[in-house]
Amino acid sequence: MTDAEERIRNDLAAQIKEPVRAVRAIPEGHSGFTYWVELDGRRGVLRLPPPGARIAGPADIPRQAKIMAALHQLGLPVPAIVATSEDPIVDGRPFVLMEAVPGNRVEQAIDAGSSPLQLAASAVEVLRRFQSVPCESTGIGGEDPMPLEGEIARWTWLMERAPAELTGQAPRLARLLFDRKPLPRSPVLVHGDYHLSNMLFDRGRVSAVVDWEIAQLGQPLLDVCCISLSHVPPDAVGEMYAADPDDYRWYRALTYYKYASIFGYNLMLHRRGKRPDPSYEQRTDTILGFIDQGIGVLG
Repeated sequence: MTDAEERIRNDLAAQIKEPVRAVRAIPEGHSGFTYWVELDGRRGVLRLPPPGARIAGPADIPRQAKIMAALHQLGLPVPAIVATSEDPIVDGRPFVLMEAVPGNRVEQAIDAGSSPLQLAASAVEVLRRFQSVPCESTGIGGEDPMPLEGEIARWTWLMERAPAELTGQAPRLARLLFDRKPLPRSPVLVHGDYHLSNMLFDRGRVSAVVDWEIAQLGQPLLDVCCISLSHVPPDAVGEMYAADPDDYRWYRALTYYKYASIFGYNLMLHRRGKRPDPSYEQRTDTILGFIDQGIGVLG
């Protein structure tokens, strides 16, 4: 273990009052500080906010714990919460320790013989279960639902901070989205990043949904369109959910706008040395392509 991992191990053991055998960073995560934790006879997953981060938005680890605890209690496929604290007590930060759920990442599940359409169908089925949870039972029932105007503004704020050479057509897409907003539906729990790479699978079915850092109350089709982002034809996902075709096209365009802004913003953070991650340099074509695809869908 590194010195930082050893420090985290000691702090965590003091909080959960049991031996922590090892702490090891999980390299797949980009958005948070996530670690495998070896306990006696079992394994957990630890999440911490970035050092020095303001505990809000994606860095609000305790809020994520509330959502997962509420959903797990209802029997939904999310990890159980082992321990959590809002106080800065593990390496000077709040923490959540959750169970490690057995399962394969999407690429492993496909290699093992599951078809992408089978995985997407399971994701849609699980999504319907999440959306059937009353808002007051989600762990964030006291929060106001995000309106569509706020959704567009949220990603515009990120887009305006992304590299300008990649986002020149983004204002055009934002105008199209604003001018063609569909009528809102009743709000539901929205994961916000509900694509197949944020799920674990067991024999072709979703065994856990992870990474609840941008969850909110909002519109149902936001998560449906996240599923359509990769691995499966977008129209197939809309048909699985029985989405209204016109509404579905709008939310697809918003999804392209959203992920272009997220990738662009993270690329800016990387280039400025605030959150180094060279993988975002490989996504410049993706950013440009998503903006063009969004315009194409609405155009």
